Amino acid sequence: MKESLMDVICCPLDKATLELDVDDADDEEVLAGTLTCTECGETYPIEDGIPNLRPPDMREEAAA
Repeated sequence: MKESLMDVICCPLDKATLELDVDDADDEEVLAGTLTCTECGETYPIEDGIPNLRPPDMREEAAA
């Protein structure tokens, strides 16, 4: 995911700002990390450069 995406994405639950925590990145993209909502505290993973912004219950169903 490109860091410039932070200007347009928000928490899908309450539309609040997300904070980016980078675990792995190359020159242009975040490859792994988390996005954390500044209001509700929900965290969303970034895996293989793709942010998973599905609500928590939908992420759990997909993993099962």
